[in-house]
Parts: sequence; structure tokens; C-alpha cells
Amino acid sequence: MNDKIIVEFFQRIGHPLPERQTHFPTFSLYFLLLFSPLFSLTLYAADKGYSIPIVDIAHDKERQFIVDKEPGQYLGHPTTLLLDDQKTIIVVYPKGHGRGAIVMKKSFDGGITWSERLPVPKNWETSQEVPTIYRLVDPQGIHRLVLFSGLYPIRMAYSKDDGVKWTPLQPIGDFGGIVAMASMERLKSGDYMAFFHDDGRFIANSGRASTFIVYKTLSQDGGLHWSLPEKIVEHEQAHLCEPGLVRSPDGGQIVLLLRENSRKMNSFVIFSDDEGETWTEPRELPGALTGDRHTAKYAPDGRLLITFRDQTHISPTRGDWVAWVGTYEDIVCGSEGQYRIRIMDNKVEADCAYPGCELLPDGTFVTTTYGHWDEGESPYIVSVRFKLEELDARGLTSDTIPNLNP
Repeated sequence: MNDKIIVEFFQRIGHPLPERQTHFPTFSLYFLLLFSPLFSLTLYAADKGYSIPIVDIAHDKERQFIVDKEPGQYLGHPTTLLLDDQKTIIVVYPKGHGRGAIVMKKSFDGGITWSERLPVPKNWETSQEVPTIYRLVDPQGIHRLVLFSGLYPIRMAYSKDDGVKWTPLQPIGDFGGIVAMASMERLKSGDYMAFFHDDGRFIANSGRASTFIVYKTLSQDGGLHWSLPEKIVEHEQAHLCEPGLVRSPDGGQIVLLLRENSRKMNSFVIFSDDEGETWTEPRELPGALTGDRHTAKYAPDGRLLITFRDQTHISPTRGDWVAWVGTYEDIVCGSEGQYRIRIMDNKVEADCAYPGCELLPDGTFVTTTYGHWDEGESPYIVSVRFKLEELDARGLTSDTIPNLNP
């Protein structure tokens, strides 16, 4: 058992550490046998707020770059993709709230400047959902960009030339879903596993809302064909959706961070140690990681940056575009992490932040999303660039927002 976890347990229950025990070689087994029920309850108790600092970069205008803005037009819900040259970023987003004609732009300099709106197939105007985009390789080594659009049926388009020319949207099967595909991972077998959710209305086009269920689907040919969806998690009370994937640093475990849409509980997490064949029971995350549409990237030093819409129950940045900085072990242990970042201040409730997140070779994160950034104006899309080392010192000083956690 990890010494750090044992130390954290004693700190949380307010009990002094055993005398002269800074390492627990034989004590660990005894500890688990004696205290495991209390340990699990204490360590993983869900807190509605958080105690870690909040670094505010919402007023750092030099970090912000407008991707697209159109007076009177709602622009929302982007996803991004960094190409192999490690500087070209593609962004796709709808003209509307969660649906509408798909727009595509490119940045050739890591998110500093953006092209005009690029030509796309005519039937992309019929998109009913937020688009998502990935780069996949088939067993013959051929790379394709693949774009998805959800509801019923889930449809897909692809490009063989890094997004210059695209096919029209076509159904991937006789099933539907919401935020398809929210995340995707290449498995050790070479297959791809993708995730989406549904609330009963679109999976079989019944139109009747029921239980929130998260599904997976597999592709063995580089994304050209997809299997029938398979249920991986549901909850009796929580409305679990929008799975955000993280693979462990050693590659042996896959984690899904889940939005909780009933707004009664924190976000949830599930784990798989067998490449998505089986999953743990869902467990609430700490308040520090509670939000919508988690998107994660590892920093060069091995820490995680996870960006999302803040939906923590007690938070001065609730409804804003935020990010969390911590480690993979923090997720496993249920720890709060190191600090949070307010990336931008959203002016209208919680209508922002389905964020793209890319890491450039020099350690710069390029995060991109929509929001109501100006009072009285329609939402538009912005990229924000930063390095963790630029923010680390601010996370350890008074240059933060008070977190108001009781």
C-alpha cells in the first residue's frame, strides 16, 4: 500500500501518526485489515467544495486569441485536433447551441491566428449535435481524420488529407446517442474504443427519456466501421454522461470522468484494468473535479491538466471555464489535486466550456472553447495559451481567488 495514502488517511481523521512510522512496510497490511471500511469511507467522501487554490488568468488578455466571433450568432461547443506537425490545430463547432451547421477552421501556428471558415460538405449543415474530431490509423497504416455528429443516427465524415477534403456525413449504424464521440482511445490491440451517452431518446430513436447510460463502441479498421454500442455504466440516482478519458501513465488503466447531470451529486469516475472490457462501480469525484465535459492532457512533467465547465456545488467560479492541475494518483486516491485555474469568466450562467485541449512540443497548452465572454453579446470561441510553470508559482501564493469552501 502506498505510504502517502496511509499518511493522508491519518491526517484526514485527525489522528497522530504512529510513533517513528514514516514508512509502513509491515504496518500496511495490518492497517488495511483493521481500518479498510473506515479508510474507504473517509478517503473517498465527496466534498461539495474544495480547498485547493484557484489561479485566475481570466484577465490575462495576452493569452487569449479569438477563433471566431459573429455578431448575433451563437457559436458554441468546439472540439480541436492537433495534427502530426505539432503546430496545426483544426477546430470544429456548430452555429448554434449544441446543434447547427458545422464550421471548421485551422490554425497553423499553435492557436495564435486562425483561418477563415473553411469549405465543408453541404450536408454538414444538417448536423443535430456538437461535432467531435479525431485522427485514426487503420491496420494498413493509413491515417484519416474522422468527424462525428450525434443524436439519431450518429453520423460520421472522414478526410484522407488532414482535413482538406471531407466526405459527407453518413450514419455509422442504426443507433443514436448524445455527444458522440465524447472521447476515444486506441487499445493495445490496435482497435479504437469510443464513448458516448444517451438518456433513452436516441439510442433506438424512441424519443422517450429514461435512464442516462454511457456506451462504448469499437472499430477494428481505423474508424471506417463501428460495432453496436455496449452499455458500460449507469447509476440509480446520478445522471452520468459525457465521459472524458484518461489513460494511466504506465498505460495499464483507463479512467472515465463523468458529468453528473441531475446536479445533485459531484462528477463521477470509473476505472478499467482490462482495456475497457470491465469497469468499476461509479464513485463520486472530489468537488475540485466536478464539472462538465472533462478534457485531459499530460504536461511534460507528468502532471495532468483537465479542463471543463465548473459545476462544483460550492465554488466562486461555478459556471466558468476552468482547469484542474494534479496527478493521475490524485484521481485514483480521490485527492483534490494541486490547484485549479479559472481560464475565462463566463457571463451567462453555465453556458460555456466544451473545451478542446492540446499540448505543443514546448509545453504550451492550447485550450479552446465557447462562452459568453462579453456582457450582452452572443457566445463566441476563444483559444487560451499557457504553460504550467507560468502558473505554478501563482498557485502557491496569494495571487488566487478565495475558494469560499466552508
